[in-house]
Amino acid sequence: MSEHTRILVVDDSKSTLEVLKRNLEANGYDVFTCMQVAEALPLLGEIDFDLVITDYRMPQATGLDLIKHVRENHRETEIMMITGYPSISGAVTAIKDGAGEYLPKPFTTEELLSAVERGLERSAQRKVLGSPDTPAGKFGIIGSSPEMGQVYRRISKAAASDANVLISGESGTGKELVARAVHYNSDRRAAPFVPVNCTAIPDSLVESELFGHVKGAFTGAKESRAGFFEIANGGSIFLDEIGDASPNMQAKLLRVIQSKEFCKVGSSQVHMVDTRILAATHKDLKQMVRDGTFREDLYYRIHVLDIPLPSLAARGDDLLELISHFLFKFSKAMQRPAPDISDDAVQALRRYSWPGNIRELENLVQRLVVILDHDRVEITDLPEAMRFSLPREGVLDRTLAEVEHEHILNVLSMVGNNKSRAADILGINRKTLREKLKRMGIQ
Repeated sequence: MSEHTRILVVDDSKSTLEVLKRNLEANGYDVFTCMQVAEALPLLGEIDFDLVITDYRMPQATGLDLIKHVRENHRETEIMMITGYPSISGAVTAIKDGAGEYLPKPFTTEELLSAVERGLERSAQRKVLGSPDTPAGKFGIIGSSPEMGQVYRRISKAAASDANVLISGESGTGKELVARAVHYNSDRRAAPFVPVNCTAIPDSLVESELFGHVKGAFTGAKESRAGFFEIANGGSIFLDEIGDASPNMQAKLLRVIQSKEFCKVGSSQVHMVDTRILAATHKDLKQMVRDGTFREDLYYRIHVLDIPLPSLAARGDDLLELISHFLFKFSKAMQRPAPDISDDAVQALRRYSWPGNIRELENLVQRLVVILDHDRVEITDLPEAMRFSLPREGVLDRTLAEVEHEHILNVLSMVGNNKSRAADILGINRKTLREKLKRMGIQ
């Protein structure tokens, strides 16, 4: 843990402060202690704390008072409440007021450190989500995950070469953005970058669209027109969704890539062309070659270099950077302050599988900014599929008891501590819910 991770502990018990300070400092944290809320407030104004751990019941100002102060004045700081007087109402109130963790006494060192780690992770999330200047990667692409680091390295290698490139990935992962990064960081950057949607060209117009036509070549050809390859001469042509190209288009593309020449429709004059091919697909072209639906010779022509793109669900904390970027982008366009986003909403977005990837995320954030009539995105503002989605593959670092504990408290908070309603949502009866709360140390 970084030596600059600062934790403030507030408790009116000197022995508790000593135990917490000793255990936390042994794990590399910088720990500050106070016995009263009044002592803590000046420290909060002087030092940027990552986490505040506070007792529930203290003389004069209580832990709930401190929670409210931190939430109103230090939004990026995470809060954990500890108490020797556990109760459902206390836990629900603490969570509603902004405490991310509620730890009843007595607790083990392992339970304490696990809760602290979760709290610090949420603090890091808030810092990313609260920044209007989301750092972009080397090529102006947002994302600093190891998965995107691999993508950046491949872009660099592709930009230094003149070989054809195949960019693969699910829909909405940013294939055109990567193609543009390759082009504008290559020696061809001063020449045109021409995007072509292979699914949008009718088969009858393939040759005319790709290579152009002369005046009078066919009915409606009232003037000569340049095709995509002529426009892209000296630059790059981006063949988007090439896996959807018809057999006719595949044949035309193969010929121009092989020979580097073409004729316009209605003309026998040969035109030479120097165009780099950047192709993209969300399909498995190798399997299509085996199935006979994609030409093997074309596949090897376009697949000299490859850049596979990870799904959004596989990019870890890039999700937070993208959410922050889109929140500030759309809020600025609407001339309104960017809303905060609750921890519950963040966790729901993390669990969601994002079948539409970055495009789906961008559309969601834009919709939230447009329709939100309050200054905080809550889990209830999200589409139902996101609120109740299963955790995505790979989030396996928490015990079943931890997940159950958090979910039960979240449900109780959402229904205003109505145990009958909470039991219905959880799919258990009130007796079972009471037993679970008792095991959690909440009376």
